[in-house]
Amino acid sequence: MEESVTADLAEQSRAYQQISRAIVFVRTNTQRQPRLAEIAAHVGLSESELQRRFSQWAGISPKRFLQFLTKEHAKRALREAPSVLDAAYTAGLSSPGRLHDLLVASEAMSPGEHRALGEGVEIRYGWAPTPFGEALVALTPRGVCKLAFVGPTGRDALRGELTAEWPRARTHREDGAAVEIARRIFGAAPRPEPLHVWVRGSNFQIKVWEALLRIPPGELVSYGSLARAIGSPNAARAVGSAVGANPVAVLIPCHRVIRASGDLGDYRWGLERKSGLIARESAVRVEAALAIE
Repeated sequence: MEESVTADLAEQSRAYQQISRAIVFVRTNTQRQPRLAEIAAHVGLSESELQRRFSQWAGISPKRFLQFLTKEHAKRALREAPSVLDAAYTAGLSSPGRLHDLLVASEAMSPGEHRALGEGVEIRYGWAPTPFGEALVALTPRGVCKLAFVGPTGRDALRGELTAEWPRARTHREDGAAVEIARRIFGAAPRPEPLHVWVRGSNFQIKVWEALLRIPPGELVSYGSLARAIGSPNAARAVGSAVGANPVAVLIPCHRVIRASGDLGDYRWGLERKSGLIARESAVRVEAALAIE
């Protein structure tokens, strides 16, 4: 079963390299709603092949995916955001629902551990396939300390980031451990046990990252509403910087924060990935709601 899940993630990872071009094309042309034939021609596939690969990767058709990328969809989601955050904080929830119902527990370093820069910490890191391309996953005995997608600069850049973030830690490569974490995050079957993240940041950054954990899958918030939620209504720009500094993609869902206008804003791992994450989560949420009805 685990080998099957890994093979499926590897196939989705390969498909993403082609589908990402379709995502970029769709995202930049949403206003005129391009037809399937036009999208297929842009990525060099037949309509049937694009339909098959896109549905296999996203779980929905390109047309349905297009609907979730529109600014109007984003604006509707933003209008719901204040109540979503208020409800989560009122209930004292650290994470009411995760991707595939996975619980994520976050733990910040103590000031002493922060100053130690990872001294005495053992980090196992490796490369794993995900539906959004290959990713670096780094683990400590206390939890995941880094999850980052490989970009145009390749593996070496991410490996350098890990060393810079944890200069005194002992690191060794262990792809098997990274693949297992990827299975738990992106695999089809939910896992009941919590998945911990252990992060290093300023007090303000930790506060922002904890707030991100309270945003349920399929929901979007603006930088301003996130700033208000943490009690710093005039710090939207600083909140944006903290969101951008998030070291753990997906698990700490910085992709769920967009501009008040409905524009996606920035994303350190590429806007095509941010678009894909938002659209997939929206689709899962809608399909789940329809199934209940």
